[in-house]
Amino acid sequence: MSELPRDLRYTQNHEWVRRREDGSVEIGISDHAQEQLGDLVYVELPETGRKVKGGEAIAVLESVKAAADLYAPVAGEVVEVNEALSSQPERINQDPYGTFIFVLRPRDPSEVDGLMDAEGYAKLLREQD
Repeated sequence: MSELPRDLRYTQNHEWVRRREDGSVEIGISDHAQEQLGDLVYVELPETGRKVKGGEAIAVLESVKAAADLYAPVAGEVVEVNEALSSQPERINQDPYGTFIFVLRPRDPSEVDGLMDAEGYAKLLREQD
């Protein structure tokens, strides 16, 4: 297992969350998730301005092996999407922690604190092995 970035928060569904200075959060998928999916061939991005509940399916990742939903880790509004992924979904495979999929402005920023830290996520991965 590769080293998990300690500045991120993680979800049970293998998404990561990185806080931005303006209070919004970038969302991507973990290295574990991209390994499980295999080579990504398509990313269905959410609509900017869409309001979502925590845990709601918000995007779809398609690989040569399977399609997987991506879930909003917290409630909020989509304020940005990574348009480059429309033509280059493989960027997620190449750099999962450096490639965000979308940006959310949380309705309640403290919800992000309730997500797993790197240690908690590493424990989840060990339990799933």
